[in-house]
Amino acid sequence: MKFLLIITSLCFLLFSCQKGEPSKPINKKVIADSVVTVFQKKLYKTQLDSVFNQYHFNGSVAVFKDSIELYRKNNGYSDFENKTEINNSTVFAIASISKQFTAVLILLQMEQGKLNLTDKASKYIKELQKKEYENMTIQQLLNHSSGLNNFGEKLMFKSGTGFNYSNDGFNALGKIVETVSEKSFDENMLELFKKAGMKNSSTGTSFQGENFAKTYVGNSENQKAVENMPKRLGNKEIGIPAGGVLSTIDDLHTWNNALYSGKIIKPETLKKFMDKSTERQHPVLGTMGYGLGIMMNDHKPVSYFHSGYVKGAPSLNIYYPKTKVSVIILSNIADEEKGKSASFRPHLKIKQIADILENY
Repeated sequence: MKFLLIITSLCFLLFSCQKGEPSKPINKKVIADSVVTVFQKKLYKTQLDSVFNQYHFNGSVAVFKDSIELYRKNNGYSDFENKTEINNSTVFAIASISKQFTAVLILLQMEQGKLNLTDKASKYIKELQKKEYENMTIQQLLNHSSGLNNFGEKLMFKSGTGFNYSNDGFNALGKIVETVSEKSFDENMLELFKKAGMKNSSTGTSFQGENFAKTYVGNSENQKAVENMPKRLGNKEIGIPAGGVLSTIDDLHTWNNALYSGKIIKPETLKKFMDKSTERQHPVLGTMGYGLGIMMNDHKPVSYFHSGYVKGAPSLNIYYPKTKVSVIILSNIADEEKGKSASFRPHLKIKQIADILENY
């Protein structure tokens, strides 16, 4: 409220100080928007700089309003051994943020008439052609209501009757994409990046670029690099469809703008993606809705987001549709001795700040 009063007062002063007849008409909306943007930048800087200081955050954080950068800060090292500093070109492992890309690949296949969300997954995957798995649908894999935990294990519950967050469920979706497209998953993903305008993104198994942020366990004083990154993201315990995308701050901003403006999938398909169909109890972020590979606030302001964690790489990507604001938080180190919750404290704090600022 104090924020709004300051802006209103400044706008009043700005407009009332115009003396005489202006030579050109004044676009008061443009001036007001400019004043608001200046104050948003100041507020985000004050609030988010304090998070960096409090947690000694090693990573990148940026806030964009549509195409306007409201905040950006890089801090720490992408390579501790060589003291390579994180910069705007640093490529991070984004872990389970990858799931929204896999979901969109499925939805694109649906738009092409190659599958339906109500199809049984066993129609496309041999490993699921067993009695216990045969009734789970593609949509249930997308919203984690299939009951699947790991391939080969007993279902956690009857498909469609609960929620269990499953990486193998999304790896199954990756196999479905390969089956119906007759192309490798990496090929599909790289085509999607190109469609979205993402120039510095890849998968852990296709990465051939530079500027990759090595991942570490530990802290800024004492850390150990995670071996075989990023190739290990393709291993069975993770899987590229579930958590194997590599990206940058700017590419994720590009993705958010393209996806939520309807440039990737059709508006009616985007609605399916965004609609709450299950509910998740997140171990750090609390109770939230879950759509098709995306999470959403169960309170105001409306936002769509996904967290991600692979060893040493906690991440969070948030989009507020009303204000067209993206908040992107990427890091490459986690003190696992303190637990994942501790690793996500900066991310949670930043989300809480953004929720307050975007709720005005």
